[in-house]
Order: sequence, then structure tokens, then C-alpha cells
Amino acid sequence: MKIYSLYRQQTLAMSQTEAWRFFSSPHFLNQITPDFFHVEITSPVPDNIYAGLLISYRMKAVFGLPMAWLSEICHCDEPKRFVYQQRVGPFKFWSHEVSITETAEGIVMDDIVFYAMPWGWLGELLHALIIGEKLKRIFDTRYTFLKQQWGLTP
Repeated sequence: MKIYSLYRQQTLAMSQTEAWRFFSSPHFLNQITPDFFHVEITSPVPDNIYAGLLISYRMKAVFGLPMAWLSEICHCDEPKRFVYQQRVGPFKFWSHEVSITETAEGIVMDDIVFYAMPWGWLGELLHALIIGEKLKRIFDTRYTFLKQQWGLTP
């Protein structure tokens, strides 16, 4: 099983509290992702996430086909870090850590993603042809949106 990774780091002009409120809420996902990636939250989500919280979604990420996704908040160290992992969804494995570090300028936010494709060689082919680029676009769009909203000017 091949493990892929994505990593993004940004310095943003926002407080750690503001960053936590924004990044720990799935309600902002559609703002920070491209139009082809539409997320509908299908379970109640409390104002404050916690380890063990399950969140269910329906999303349209590839060819507009709806798919179910169930994630679990596995680690939660408010307001510094949380990790969610896919429990049901399109990947064989998916783990996304969001880390928020306070600085003099605002915060440094790290996105650290590890994932594996299902279906053996067919999954690897789909990753090479479609999925890898789609995931890169999702995180590039996220990066661009955040830079426009809260990015520091050099």
C-alpha cells in the first residue's frame, strides 16, 4: 500500500482563537475548496469539536458523483491541533492534521495529510490520472483563499 502525503504551511494574520473557530468547524469547508468539491454535512456538529466526534458528509468531488464520508476527530488539543481520520469514504486511509501555532504576526497553520488509495493498481492509476491532481487543487484553493483573507503582506 502506497502512502501519499500533502503538506501546506501558511502564516496568517488572525488570532489562535479565531483560527481554531474557523478551521475546526466543517461549516466553512465549501468556502475554502474549489467549486467541484461540494460538501454537505449530514450529521449534527457541536460548536466545539472533541476527540471521538463523528461527522458525516455527502460530497461531490470526482465527476460530480455523490459519496458518503464519515470522519472521526481522533485528537483534539484546543486551540492548537486536531486530527480527523476517515472512517467511511473513498480512501483506504485518510488522516488530516491541522496545527495552529501562535506567533508574533498571527498564526502558522499547517495542513498535514496522509492517505492511501483503495483498489490496488487501479487505485494507483486513478490517483495518477485524476485523484492526485484533484487533491492538490483542493489544498491549493484552500491556500489561496486563506492568503487572500488573512495572508500577511511581505
